[in-house]
Amino acid sequence: MNPSEKERRKQLRNELRKKQDEEFENSLPMDRNVFEKLFDDLDHQLGKMDCDDTNTLTAAFLKKNKILNMEHVLSWLAENGGYCDCEILANVEEKFEH
Repeated sequence: MNPSEKERRKQLRNELRKKQDEEFENSLPMDRNVFEKLFDDLDHQLGKMDCDDTNTLTAAFLKKNKILNMEHVLSWLAENGGYCDCEILANVEEKFEH
């Protein structure tokens, strides 16, 4: 593989990654900052108790923060690997880290 082909492949990978990041951002059912607060809240709550295999803590956070599309947010979280509070923290939070 010659240097120009390597550079071209690198550019294509970067463009694909950028497109995937944009699609992810556009799919968010609520503001990114609210997700960050949710993850902090779950981290704090689950530091004091074990996960009960539900999304009860997440639902309580959404209600407390007056998120009107709560069912849509919970559905989106499940579609992204967050079926319970600890999975939301483990699986969904990592998607926000790049």
